[in-house]
Amino acid sequence: MKTQQLKVWRWTSTGFRRTDGASVIAEGQTTTYETSAGWRFQNRSEMIAAIKKGLPVATFDALKNAMGISEQALASVTKIAIHTLTRRKKEGRLHIDESERLLRIGLLYDRAVEVLGGQEVARQWFATPLTALGCVSPLDYADTELGAREVEDLLGRIEYGVFS
Repeated sequence: MKTQQLKVWRWTSTGFRRTDGASVIAEGQTTTYETSAGWRFQNRSEMIAAIKKGLPVATFDALKNAMGISEQALASVTKIAIHTLTRRKKEGRLHIDESERLLRIGLLYDRAVEVLGGQEVARQWFATPLTALGCVSPLDYADTELGAREVEDLLGRIEYGVFS
């Protein structure tokens, strides 16, 4: 089966631009979702199965490195105690709730990379307190599901040029 890279264009305030970040690759009738942390899922069902099984602990380090943040910062936002993370490293896998929170942050980061136009800009944006989020950084705001949805909504407003 031949794999072809799709070109995805988005409208921005400066005109159309090609997006980078999360890749969408056509493989016949299948769509592949790949995050900047190195996770690759053929579809949502596969993503859910991976969460239920528990993501490998190595994905924690991959996301930490992709976002350019400390282990403590990522552990804090995903609500994984450092002692628990140490145990999970020995076990090799995160639990379902930990996997879900880690994936939530990874997908949100990829969305920021796509909207803002690159990893370095997304890294800075995630660390900067924003008035639209009550002077809290997007990373800290995204420590709950509701907060993550608000950060995602903010990225949507940025993408479409809505004043926030």
